[in-house]
Amino acid sequence: MFNKVWSAFEQKRVGIIGLYGVGGVGKTRLLTEINNKIGVSSGGFDVVIWVVVGKVQDDIAKRIGLFNGNWSDKAPEEKAADIYGILREKKFVLLLDDIWERVDLSKIGIPVPNQENDSKLIFTTRSTEVCGQMRAHKKIEVQCLPEEEAWKLFEEHLKKWPKNVEDTSCTHHHRSAMACKNTPEEWQHTIEVLKKSANFVFPNMGEEVYPLLKFSYDSLPNDLVRSCLLYCSLFPEDFQIHKEYLIDLWIGEGFLDDHDTISQARNQGHHIIGSLVHACLLEGVDDWCIKMHDVIRDMSLWIACTCEAEKWKSFVQAGYHLTQMPEGGRWKGMQRLSLMKNEIENLTEAPNCPDLQTLFLDDNHQLKVIHNDFFQFMCGLKVLSLSGSHGITELPVGIAKLVSLEYLDLSSTKIRELPIELKALQKLKCLNLNNILRHITIPRGLISSFSKLRILRMIGSYLFDEAVDESNECLLEELQGLYHLNALSLSITSAFALDRFLNAERSHNYTEVIALEIWRDSKQLNILSLANIKSLHTLVVGRCESLEEVKMEWAGEGRMIKAQSHIQTSVIATQHCFQSLHIVFIYTCSKLRDITWLVLAPNLRDVSVAGCNEMEEIISEVKLSQVAGLVGTLTPFVSLKYLNLEELPKLKGIYRNPLPFPCIKKIDVRHCPKLRRLPLNSNSAKANKISIAGNEKWWKELQWEDESTRNAFLPCFIAAERKARNC
Repeated sequence: MFNKVWSAFEQKRVGIIGLYGVGGVGKTRLLTEINNKIGVSSGGFDVVIWVVVGKVQDDIAKRIGLFNGNWSDKAPEEKAADIYGILREKKFVLLLDDIWERVDLSKIGIPVPNQENDSKLIFTTRSTEVCGQMRAHKKIEVQCLPEEEAWKLFEEHLKKWPKNVEDTSCTHHHRSAMACKNTPEEWQHTIEVLKKSANFVFPNMGEEVYPLLKFSYDSLPNDLVRSCLLYCSLFPEDFQIHKEYLIDLWIGEGFLDDHDTISQARNQGHHIIGSLVHACLLEGVDDWCIKMHDVIRDMSLWIACTCEAEKWKSFVQAGYHLTQMPEGGRWKGMQRLSLMKNEIENLTEAPNCPDLQTLFLDDNHQLKVIHNDFFQFMCGLKVLSLSGSHGITELPVGIAKLVSLEYLDLSSTKIRELPIELKALQKLKCLNLNNILRHITIPRGLISSFSKLRILRMIGSYLFDEAVDESNECLLEELQGLYHLNALSLSITSAFALDRFLNAERSHNYTEVIALEIWRDSKQLNILSLANIKSLHTLVVGRCESLEEVKMEWAGEGRMIKAQSHIQTSVIATQHCFQSLHIVFIYTCSKLRDITWLVLAPNLRDVSVAGCNEMEEIISEVKLSQVAGLVGTLTPFVSLKYLNLEELPKLKGIYRNPLPFPCIKKIDVRHCPKLRRLPLNSNSAKANKISIAGNEKWWKELQWEDESTRNAFLPCFIAAERKARNC
């Protein structure tokens, strides 16, 4: 890292260097080493100035001989003029440590470092945004050590090395506190204590380490963002948190209530996540998920569990392999409780916790029994999540006691039927019924009773099917009466049911995810029948064994208008594109030969196609020519980031010509033996870091546009076998 920074420092065109990274990662130490190196080999600099934020002008004045006489009496503008008068004649290096916002160099009197004056500015920050605001010519992230190097450092800091200590798993950030522990038994005891109690803090950790990290927390813009950060500590260590799922929870908590629509609330949620990532308090995993660094999570739990000034009392025992619920007395006074990823078998005791607002019981796979009185003394509960607790087959009638509940997640359970007593949950805003492993029965009149419902998810659970037509009609009618509903996800299992759903026009305004699955009644799908669903974000088409063709035909003026007609290209292409569609997943449609219609989705980010035995082309040249009047000059995949192709034995092509792929990050090809060419040339994916995963044999036999294209993408390959091991 030092060499990387020094290399940038020596480049003439680089005047300003920003070093950013999480607290405690070593930014200040790195800046110190740079300072020492400049001192040894000055490089012709007249002055090197280390500045403490808050006293910038005074520190500079001391180094250049201005801090005397009446300096303290001068106004900031006078000081700036004096500093500028001297520094403009000098070749200087300014080292600015730990800044949290833009420093206006002109107001201080610092000439902007550039090629003309040969001066340099190096600063450290925890925020990439500050690097941009400071107009850094070079931004360098100071990352944590690789595991092997961290372990070497760990060994060096131990005064005595207990035998077999390598079999333990104490985290590196507690090493100084463990240096005096000399036996494996002491280490093992400490590890067990750490696993069992989020309240445990090593001697001096709370006094020395966490307060330093808490400065990052205190510096966040407002209490809402601070609450959103603390919320992430409720999840298990190293847990990858899906952004949309997290934002749904924040909506259920009431964090994002100042918006009329879910779209606006989501935008604010993503803004908050982005600000926390930029502040290095959360880590981006990919486009969909974030996670919390262990040290930041420890700090957040310390704040939530031990700081009396915080009104955010949490009890977190996530991933502890608990087989029994913690004693009810430990719940008292708690506002948020997380027992995720445990092995609790039943919930029989009725804990007295009227202050409890949030209860996470996700992924307790052994959980089978929830006693009828369990929820009796939780009148303030707003969020309840049982997601992934596969053993649950029914909800107790006593859940009706949760009259304050606003978020209920029953996804990936085996609940057979929703009790009619849920009508008591008049404040419910979010209901997640996704992937309930036995299709759930919903009593008539229940959904319509949730008058404040804003989010309803039913993918793979409640199926709109021709066989249950009466129930479909009933639920569709109930949905039409939910005037606050903003987001709907559902599965549709027949062309007949799809027509019924499309006739309910109000649903077009809020349907975000549609899964067309297990079709047996139709060989064709007219994709433009979905074009009026302007909010459609994700489309899944799967296990449709009868589906042979996806057509593009627009119904208008009482007749079907063929794509090859003379209608104005620009009008059709603009009006009937799937502008909001970001994700498409096609799987196990064994008779489908192409999905040319994807050209009508200009904002696609993620496309996955798997298990389609007859698929020959992704976008067919022949079909594209047939619908030229519809698609016009649209270029496919201009926003695509991820393309996944798997188990497509007849696939020969993706697109006829090379594509620019300006946003592409990853192409993954598995078991597509006839795919010999990718739509790439030397101009594709320029300025992007792209990876191409696949089998070694497939990669070696791949044909390229020309040698320069081959050379450009040769470093991008990841062998499928190696990728699997890394995962």
